[in-house]
Amino acid sequence: MSSHSMTAVARPDAGVRPAFHAWFDVALVVVVLVGTNLIAHFTTAWASIATVPIAAVILLVLSRRRGLAWGELGLSPRNWRKGALYSLGAVGLVLAVVAIGAALPLTRPFFLSDRYATVSGALVASMIVIPLQTVIPEELAFRGVLHGTLERVYGARGVFAAGSLMFGLWHIASSLGLTTGNAGLTDFLGGGTAGKVVGILGAVAATAAAGVVFTWLRRRSGSLLAPIALHWSLNGLGALAAALVWHMTLA
Repeated sequence: MSSHSMTAVARPDAGVRPAFHAWFDVALVVVVLVGTNLIAHFTTAWASIATVPIAAVILLVLSRRRGLAWGELGLSPRNWRKGALYSLGAVGLVLAVVAIGAALPLTRPFFLSDRYATVSGALVASMIVIPLQTVIPEELAFRGVLHGTLERVYGARGVFAAGSLMFGLWHIASSLGLTTGNAGLTDFLGGGTAGKVVGILGAVAATAAAGVVFTWLRRRSGSLLAPIALHWSLNGLGALAAALVWHMTLA
């Protein structure tokens, strides 16, 4: 057999093997994310605190062992400066929107979340719980590991579509009590089953849309700093605004 024929025979195997590994990586990340979500929301209180951060670290280690570079994960130091600039813009924009929303009588009731009824509780949540338990682990998992594995298989469109959809579905469990814990949403949607279902669907749609924006920032800046900053500002500044609105309401 000629060397040309041997090369022709070898090529299909060489192409199939990397493709299989890329698909396997995507499947592995999805399985870990689904398992993490179920454990975090339907087991013990300690699991709800520790599972997501631990899973994010595990996914990061696995992705590095599977060959993803720091740049593919959004963690390359070369993009820190650009990521920081986008971070400042994102936080500034959210701060302006949250301030307007909390000030307007029409939108102010939607900030009345029971979990942020005190200033001290909101400060602890926004500065410690939200970044360490939610924002950083989720961004590492979704805009870091999932982004990098999906991009190898689907490219940019797949990352935006599949990654954002998965991020929306990730929030189903956490939104089960959304309407009952928010006075504004309860008044708007009602406290019955229909209102809860609409609240869950709305949360999934909103977080999927947020996932699109986070992904855009991740690709635009090349860094996880920007989506982390935007994610924190939406949650952290929202918590502080909720405490402020509660204080104004009860004063």
